Amino acid sequence: MRLRHAGGRTVHLGYCTNVHPAEDLAGILAQLDRYAVPVRSALGTDLLGLGLWLAAPVAAELAADANTRRRLRTELTVRGLEVVTLNGFPYAAFQAPVVKGAVYQPDWTTAGRLGYTLDLARVLADLLPDDAERGSVSTLPLAWRTPWDAPRADAARRRLDQLAAGLAAVERDTGRPVRVGFEPEPGCVVESTGQAVAALSGMDAERLGICLDLAHLACAWEDPAAALDRLAAAGLPVVKVQVSAALEAADPVGDAAALRRWVEPRFLHQTRAAGCAAATDPTGPLAAVATGGPADPAWAADDLDAALDAALPGPWRVHYHVPLHAPPEPPLGSTLPVLRAALAALFTGTDVGCDHLDVETYTWGVLPADRRPRTDAELAVGIAAELAFTRDELVALGLTPTGTAVPA
Repeated sequence: MRLRHAGGRTVHLGYCTNVHPAEDLAGILAQLDRYAVPVRSALGTDLLGLGLWLAAPVAAELAADANTRRRLRTELTVRGLEVVTLNGFPYAAFQAPVVKGAVYQPDWTTAGRLGYTLDLARVLADLLPDDAERGSVSTLPLAWRTPWDAPRADAARRRLDQLAAGLAAVERDTGRPVRVGFEPEPGCVVESTGQAVAALSGMDAERLGICLDLAHLACAWEDPAAALDRLAAAGLPVVKVQVSAALEAADPVGDAAALRRWVEPRFLHQTRAAGCAAATDPTGPLAAVATGGPADPAWAADDLDAALDAALPGPWRVHYHVPLHAPPEPPLGSTLPVLRAALAALFTGTDVGCDHLDVETYTWGVLPADRRPRTDAELAVGIAAELAFTRDELVALGLTPTGTAVPA
């Protein structure tokens, strides 16, 4: 979907397809019909944006063959779908039975991560709508925090220089600019915006910036307006926003039984107590994380079951993306207030803070059983409801949907 800001800028809104397991071209095309077209129909819109996830093998296949790229773009167009952003965080097998820490490999010290990201940029340059200003690719925030040391940091910085040069070459070859956003995430080398400033300042800001995931921002207990000001002051552009909400527990010890229902084996659900609010300060408690140290057990755990076993003091925010339109039942909640505050900070004013928005609830398949979609149709309805929720939040901030509505 597209919306127009009062200042005249077009804002692209879509959903991230990393919720679907397809990892080859045939599977990707099938999921367009299985999910994306029903989502578009449920929304009653003639154009739906996708934050496409392409696993590394299919990204390499597409990058190597212009005819295959043209075919994919045609298949998107005839279905009323468009792509301005790709999710380049998971390298492969993101919906495997167990993912956990494997999602952070390969990291930005490796040639594999660089090659994958440049493949995505080459693909996206050919998928972009003709009237799109630019494309964006999100990626991991350098690496998981361990192992990390000065030599690894130096190696990653060299990869980022190579990335900027590669993106410049893509633009020279295609005429289409593509930017890459590093996505702060709990437990990684870059967890907070303060750490982003410390670790990433000095990058090529024309081509490299930040992907701001709003659930991750909430888990760092950051104030959205202050976080955006911090990034702007450091010259780090927000190239993409992942619209998401985290699980929240005001009394995690008392509500342990309710939280246990959310423990599951596929993804890490890093948990942060309110004491990590100092994470916004790169010299504060999270500084050890950025230098390869352990998460402070006084306020942090690397998974929800570990936090429950340690009985961390509350309140908690848990890196567990929950459906935006359907927060958990009390006594648990979600970080929707952080999401709303972030959208207000991004879109209240004469210009937009970011024009690529991606709803990213990849956890539909691991929700507690009574909240989990039972059919493809139920999943499509849920994704459409999240997009409608986000669209309505943006309209309340003064943005106007564009395009032609069609019967649902």
